[in-house]
Amino acid sequence: MENYQPPKVWTLDGDLGGTWGKLNRPVAGATHQRELPVGKHPLQLYSMGTPNGQKVTILLEELLALGESGAEYDAHLIRISEGDQFSSGFVAVNPNSKIPALLDRSAAEPIRVFESGAILLYLAEKFGHFLPTELAARTEVLNWLFWLQGSAPYVGGGFGHFYHYAPVKIEYAINRFTMETKRQLDLLDTQLATHRFIAGDNYSIADMAIWPWYGCLVKGLLYEASEFLDVQSYRHLLRWTDEIAARPAVARGRIVNRTWGEQQLAERHDAADFDHLAK
Repeated sequence: MENYQPPKVWTLDGDLGGTWGKLNRPVAGATHQRELPVGKHPLQLYSMGTPNGQKVTILLEELLALGESGAEYDAHLIRISEGDQFSSGFVAVNPNSKIPALLDRSAAEPIRVFESGAILLYLAEKFGHFLPTELAARTEVLNWLFWLQGSAPYVGGGFGHFYHYAPVKIEYAINRFTMETKRQLDLLDTQLATHRFIAGDNYSIADMAIWPWYGCLVKGLLYEASEFLDVQSYRHLLRWTDEIAARPAVARGRIVNRTWGEQQLAERHDAADFDHLAK
């Protein structure tokens, strides 16, 4: 194995290679001028059906299933492989140029919300669902929500990148991130051995945040790594994964802004947009 010696001052020489290498750059801000589309609903979501995007659309569909008409939303597709996230319009909503980003136009002045965990918290508080009001229970949900926000990059940017996407297979990197991913899976399995849902007896935004990453990972829907990770050994996590997957709102939310796979809904502007999928 080549022993790489970092230079005294790093510079980007060409792209990084791999599936997403050409999109990466060491500076922030817009690369081109383009306004974002605006639909008919107060909530305007700009996203893609990745695990981070699914978190928000699952919550919105769950809110609508409860009869919260104010949670109606337009979900506009942001094609991250084409650099849509670097448009001036998107950067104005999320200066970090990452999906998802939400614009709530129901107030006198539109409110921007970026980072998926912040969007979940914002919507749960706005509508009063899926986040307990009692201090201890609320804190436990937020414990796991923030755990997910800090842990998922190990799965996506770490394990998923080096195991599945990287142009070269690096044994050290794969082993390093596989070890951490399996530790996280074991942590969730242990928690779910004594709890029906992640934060206790009630379904919450913690479940909605964690399922698109770890649920899909153990079901073989991420990185084609279920055998490699020996996911069958995490039986409590699998039980929880299947229970969440069976929820109709989750089935709808996970395909919004999705442009690959058997079921996909590139954009969602009305509940009727799902109708053709059932036929």
